[in-house]
Amino acid sequence: MAASEGVSIPSTISCEEVVMSLSSHPSKNVIAAGQIDGNVILYSYGLEENKQIQTLSHHKKSCRAVVFTEDGEGLFTASKDKSIRLVDVNTSQVKQKFKKAHESPIYSLLVVDENLIATGDDDGVLKVWDLRKDEAVMEMKETEDFISDMVIDNDRKILLATCGDGTLTAFNVRRRRMDLQSEYMDCELLSIAKCKRGRKIVCGTGDGVLNIFNKSEYGNISDRFPGHPLSVDCMIPITNDILCTGSIDGIIRAVHILPNRFLGVVGEHDDNPVESLALSHDKNLLISSSHDQKVKFWNVSELDSIEVDAREKVKKGKAQKKKLKTTGKIESDFFADLEEDL
Repeated sequence: MAASEGVSIPSTISCEEVVMSLSSHPSKNVIAAGQIDGNVILYSYGLEENKQIQTLSHHKKSCRAVVFTEDGEGLFTASKDKSIRLVDVNTSQVKQKFKKAHESPIYSLLVVDENLIATGDDDGVLKVWDLRKDEAVMEMKETEDFISDMVIDNDRKILLATCGDGTLTAFNVRRRRMDLQSEYMDCELLSIAKCKRGRKIVCGTGDGVLNIFNKSEYGNISDRFPGHPLSVDCMIPITNDILCTGSIDGIIRAVHILPNRFLGVVGEHDDNPVESLALSHDKNLLISSSHDQKVKFWNVSELDSIEVDAREKVKKGKAQKKKLKTTGKIESDFFADLEEDL
């Protein structure tokens, strides 16, 4: 049990292998960790103890994606071995499987709704699977490199996929077609998140810039937010305006979108690249994994208390390095200091 200023968070979990992907249960203090050896470990976490509750060993190679179903009863897993599994988390039994789902290793997975999932592979092939039909109902190759990340819009109609070739592609999963593709960016797109109630799409890049797109206007960016010194490998929305980003330098940062501001450092993994981020079901804890084989917890419950004044001049470099008190309660005088910096 870790504590700061009398407020506790769960202790760090030390894993036997590097954790490539994290998923947080939608209603319980449970996380799934997909490891580089192919195993998927489920942990319960709390202030008293963290406990390993299940080990799933159905993949032969690295498990690159784990995602809980919306009701939390199932867990999707996708692997470098090109297979997809749906596991019943209550019995640990495989409910559904696609052994040779792709010709190339699977890189990313997204739950579209209760019946559809999407997967992207190392060669840019995107597939949408209908679980009721037990088959892929859409297959497209519109990109030339790995599909790094995906999100679905609030209407569950347009799937947005980032790619290593530097493009953002919008797929219409209802009409089963590609609607629009961006111009090629200067470098690879590695991560994606929605913010501003879905009206803005933010993409993390290999050179540390956040590219911002307007909803339905995916041909080119509407804004650029530079400042990360290295690649932004993963990101997750905390509020409608605030994202947390994980970088190859091992640092997790909180950023405010429009106005674009660095709020500070949420946590770090001692120079080990951050692989995955997840948010607890109650939205109070950010959970991170890295090449240090550790899963860490950070208190983000009061990030939404920060008010950003667009009229304030940005002091370059200062906020990027400011450490937030995320191992416990964030003090009110800290926010006063931070607002001055912004």
